[in-house]
Amino acid sequence: MKILNTTDPEFYQQLDELLTRGSTQSDSIDAAAADIIDTIRQHGDVALVNYTKQFDQLCVNSASDLEVSTDDILKALAEIDSDLKQALKFAAKRIETYHQKQIQQDWRFVDEAGAELGQRITAVDKVGLYVPGGKAAYPSSVLMSAIPARVAGVKELIMTVPAANGELNLNVLAAAAIAGVDRVFKIGGAQAIAALAYGTETIPNVDKIVGPGNAYVAAAKRMVFGQVGIDMIAGPSEVLVVSDAGVDPDWVAMDLFAQAEHDEMAQSIHVTSDKAHHEAVFAAVERLLPDQPREKIIRQALSSQGAFILTENNETTISVINRVAPEHLELLSADADDLLTGIRHAGAIFIGRYSAEALGDYCAGPNHVLPTSGTARFSSPLGVYDFQKRSSIIRFDETSAQQVARHAAVIAQAEGLTAHQQSASYRVNE
Repeated sequence: MKILNTTDPEFYQQLDELLTRGSTQSDSIDAAAADIIDTIRQHGDVALVNYTKQFDQLCVNSASDLEVSTDDILKALAEIDSDLKQALKFAAKRIETYHQKQIQQDWRFVDEAGAELGQRITAVDKVGLYVPGGKAAYPSSVLMSAIPARVAGVKELIMTVPAANGELNLNVLAAAAIAGVDRVFKIGGAQAIAALAYGTETIPNVDKIVGPGNAYVAAAKRMVFGQVGIDMIAGPSEVLVVSDAGVDPDWVAMDLFAQAEHDEMAQSIHVTSDKAHHEAVFAAVERLLPDQPREKIIRQALSSQGAFILTENNETTISVINRVAPEHLELLSADADDLLTGIRHAGAIFIGRYSAEALGDYCAGPNHVLPTSGTARFSSPLGVYDFQKRSSIIRFDETSAQQVARHAAVIAQAEGLTAHQQSASYRVNE
């Protein structure tokens, strides 16, 4: 892991260079994704079947064979390990309870002119849930995407998940059953995104697509945005851990590993103003890493993307955090609450040494679909609000229109829009 110090005059330049991982787009990936999208739009099911054979080595007679039956979904729930089933249901309940608090409500008021103004909340009709099926299977991601949508009032949830050689992960299917997913299709990649966005003879088009995926999925989501809504363009996972001498160095090391084991591009950053503690954490990393089953991935991630950062005080620690705008932020130190007051940019904030980020991945309740790559500067975790829309309510009567229309006409005239001016003026009694 790189060792950086905020006292170094070039520190912020070094930090910015560290944070550029995965920020570039590949022209070849974009071109491939664009070609797949165009082919799906033109040829629908035929193209979908061909791409599934090409990329997933799954041969089917027709696109209808790509749909997983309700019986198979329920069978998966019955067959998975009983402890896992209990844990998934436990997590689902906590996720639902948390997201129930996010439901937005209609509101209206009558202003001083006598006009009635307000806001109406409605859910999108159909949502596509993209579930990756590459290096690992994530039933937790199914819960995190589907449950907030259900809480929001979405009528139909369509899930796509790649099935290499026809093999579907039973745990993912079981999570779909628990979360109330309506239909599941065995497709992945940019072709799944295209099918969800534009529809085929078999796959219904949706209003919004959520869920992470590989570089081709990310490229496709960028390209179909506008035709459909999307949640975000997810980058590699990341954590920033702030700790002090009151925290067991082994705990800190394992929290860094927990992010790094996702893949080689995952980023783990440790921040402390205590040099002795920094050295203890570094030693713990060296001692514990060889025993990790995913040691090779963790070591590569820590080596290429990780960093130890020594800060001077709380002020510089907060400055570093806000510069990074991390997806996951662990404030394990004794002064966590003091640090919290200055933090403006973070996806999820874990406070106190018992608040491991891994708990948030599964059972804490808040969503684990979070802004990455510094986008916490302007975006938020996935939630109910991502599946609800706001419509403005505007009602004038003759009296209230008199007070407003005259001013609207003046502004319209200034903008040179005569019809606007006249439309407003018709409502004014001179």
